Amino acid sequence: MQIAVTTPTGNVGRHVVAALVRAGVRPRVLLRDPGRLDPGIKDEVDAVPVDQYDADTVAAATRGVDALFWVDPTTGGEDPLADYARATDSVVRAVTENRIGRVVFQSSVGAEKRKGAGEIDGLARTETALDDLGIDVTHLRCGYFFTNLELQLAALRAGTLQVILPLDQPMAWVAPRDIAEVATGRLLSPAWSGRRVQAVHGPADLTWSEVADILTAATGRPIGVERITDDAMRAQLHQAGMTDGLVEAVLGMSTGLREDFVPEQRRTVGSTTPTTLAAWAYGHLRHRLADA
Repeated sequence: MQIAVTTPTGNVGRHVVAALVRAGVRPRVLLRDPGRLDPGIKDEVDAVPVDQYDADTVAAATRGVDALFWVDPTTGGEDPLADYARATDSVVRAVTENRIGRVVFQSSVGAEKRKGAGEIDGLARTETALDDLGIDVTHLRCGYFFTNLELQLAALRAGTLQVILPLDQPMAWVAPRDIAEVATGRLLSPAWSGRRVQAVHGPADLTWSEVADILTAATGRPIGVERITDDAMRAQLHQAGMTDGLVEAVLGMSTGLREDFVPEQRRTVGSTTPTTLAAWAYGHLRHRLADA
């Protein structure tokens, strides 16, 4: 079976590639710059330079592929949802033209809303487009990545995280490596077919207050969290150089899920993964915070 993996240097994709190699599979990896691959993995994969927004190159790169791990690429443009639509067109073209029968798609908690969740709306569009193809597809509805905290290293070093969600609102937190384990299992398993939704919720739902306590204990640094207004966060994102459209898309991922939102998939043994935030923060984040 020929398996292709997109974003093979990403937080999840790099672990999917490594897991497939350990399973005896030589995956085809699709990325803009094959030179970014870890030297230790280069000889174990077939690397193809691909722009995921270019449907022609994606279709060409996936000829002969039986199963595909698809991640919509990160967008930094003025109209993120338009970028997601372009990526969706690429995967639909590839699957249709090359008769790819199995896709595992990295989606997100919140995609079930279909509309009103900022950037997540783009993932929802990809879900529905893949559903319409009538293939075997699993949508991984992932919780909040531990690695998102790495985007706030300066704030963590200063001792205060600022968020726009209620501090006592619990949500699923998950390690990207655990998502990769679920994705790899789905790619390799012949035991499922049709349309599936697989929640990947991490080991526990955590409030931001609990997160601050966990990070304090794991890193040895006093870390607090405060809730700020939407406008204050909007100003911060603009100051960081984001376009107006991107700011609203990023904000929407929080504002769209904070009022009476309940994930479609409840927490079960099948949706619960093992890596705790405490273990990840102690083993990884504290070293990042120590770097000057």
